[in-house]
Amino acid sequence: MRGIETRIQYIRHQIFTEVARMAYQGEIPVSEQIEKLPYKIVPGDVANFRTDVFLERAIAGERYRLAMGLPCRGASEQAPISEGIEAADRPETYYTPPLINVIKFACNACPEKRVIVTEGCMGCLAHPCVEVCPKGAVHLDRKMGRSIIDQDKCVKCGRCATACSYNAIIIQERPCAAACGMDAIRSDEQGKADIDYDKCVSCGMCLVNCPFGAISDKSQIFQVIRGIQTGEKIYAAVAPAFVGQFGPKVTAGKLRAAFKQLGFADVIEVAIGADLCAVQEAEDFMDNVPENLPFMATSCCPAWAMMAKKAFPDYAHCVSMALTPMTLTARLIKHTRPGAKVVFIGPCAAKKLEAMDDSVRSEVDFVLTFEEMAGIFAARDIDLNQIEELPGGVNDSSTDGRAFAVAGGVAHAVVDVIKEKYPEKEMKIASAEGLKDCRRLMAMAKAGKYPGYLLEGMACPGGCVAGAGTIQPIQKSQSAVKSYAAKASHVTADQTEYVQELEHLVDQVEEKE
Repeated sequence: MRGIETRIQYIRHQIFTEVARMAYQGEIPVSEQIEKLPYKIVPGDVANFRTDVFLERAIAGERYRLAMGLPCRGASEQAPISEGIEAADRPETYYTPPLINVIKFACNACPEKRVIVTEGCMGCLAHPCVEVCPKGAVHLDRKMGRSIIDQDKCVKCGRCATACSYNAIIIQERPCAAACGMDAIRSDEQGKADIDYDKCVSCGMCLVNCPFGAISDKSQIFQVIRGIQTGEKIYAAVAPAFVGQFGPKVTAGKLRAAFKQLGFADVIEVAIGADLCAVQEAEDFMDNVPENLPFMATSCCPAWAMMAKKAFPDYAHCVSMALTPMTLTARLIKHTRPGAKVVFIGPCAAKKLEAMDDSVRSEVDFVLTFEEMAGIFAARDIDLNQIEELPGGVNDSSTDGRAFAVAGGVAHAVVDVIKEKYPEKEMKIASAEGLKDCRRLMAMAKAGKYPGYLLEGMACPGGCVAGAGTIQPIQKSQSAVKSYAAKASHVTADQTEYVQELEHLVDQVEEKE
C-alpha cells in the first residue's frame, strides 16, 4: 500500500514523529512523556479509527513501545507503557529479537483462507461451480437464487471461482499470510495472526499488507537522536533507493543539507558499497562457478540470503560470500573516519536483522527506514522541498551501483563487471522478486535447472524500492532511481576510483581479522 495515504500510514507517521519529538525534549523524563502520548494521538472520548477509544489507546501504547525498541506485550499484561523504558533511553541500545511483532489486540483474526460466494452470483442454469467442485461442497439454493458453499466440505481449491462466468466467487486469504513468502504466518488459539520466527526472515511484507496495522517492527529513532545529542559523530549511510522517497524535488543535495541540520556528521551514499559488492561478487563468481559451485546466488538482499540458507541449507554455500553494500559502506566510513558511528537509512526491515549479526554489528550501529526518517524530519519541522542544496559528500558511484535498488539491478551490475574484466565469459542469469518466487528459483536451481548461473533474488516484489520502509509508489520509485542512476559519472562498478580504495581498505581489515 505504499504511496496510498491510508489511516495506517498516517498513524505510523504520527508515532514516529512523536517518538522523535520525545527524544528532542530531553528536559522532560521519557517515562512521563510516553504515558501521555496515547492521549495525544487519540484525544477526547471518541476513537478515531476503531470502535473503542480505550482499545485504540492501548494499541497506540504498544506502537510507541515498538518504536522505542521495547518488547511488544499482550492484552493481559497490566503495566505502564513506560515499563522497561530505561533500556531504550540509551544510545547504545540495539535491536533485540523479534523485530517484526503482532500487536494481538489490534489483529482482526482474519480467516486464514476461505472461498465465498458474493452477491454477484446470478444463480445461473449452468452452475459450473457445482459441477467442478471435487468435494460436492457447492450447491444451488433456488430460494436464495445463488450458490452456497459448505465450508466444512470445501478444500479451498478455487476451481469454482475459476469456473464462474460472473467472477462471483472469490478466494479470501489473510493478507499478511498471503504476502509472506516464507509461510511464517499462522493462527494462535484465538485465531489471531502469529509469526513463526524459525521461518521469518523479517522482510516486512506482512507489515505493509496488514489492513488493520496490527503488525509492526521495532525502531531505533530514539537511540539515533540520543546518540547525536551526546556528541557522537554519526554518519548517515543512505541506501540507493532513497531517490524520490522524500518527494520528487528532494535531491541528494537537499537531503544532505537536512541530515546536517539534524546534527549528522555527513551523508554517504551506499551506492559506493554497491559498487564494491558488485566487484566482489563478480570475482566470487569467476573463482567458484562452475568449478566449486553449481551456481551462485547474490548476497545483498538479507531476506533472500536468509531464505536460501534456511529453506535450502545444503546450498547455503552457494550464496555469495561478498559483504552487503550496507556493511561495506559502514566499514569504509569507520576505517576512514576514526570514532565514527554509522546509521544505515534505507527501505528494508530485514537490514535491521542483518545488523544484529555479530559480524555486522561492529560496523553498523543503527538502522532506520525511510518512513522512520520522515518522522524525524517532521519532528524538527524540516521542509525538504524548501531547504537549500548542500552539494558534496562522497557520491562517486556508478550507474550500476545506484541501480541496485531496482529488481534486476544487482545481477546487471555483476554481469557488467564480468564483461569488462572477462569479455570472453558468457554469463547466464536468472532472477526472482518476492520470496515465493525466490523459493521457486532456488528449488529449480537445486534440481539442476540453472547450472553455472548467477541467481539474483529480491525479497520485495520490485526490488529494494518496494521494501517495507519505503513511502512512495513502487513504479514511481523505480523510475526515479533509474533516472538518478543514469546521471552517474561512471557506468560500471569497476570504473569508479573509490572501488580501488575500498578493495585496499577491505584487504587491510581482513588481514587484521
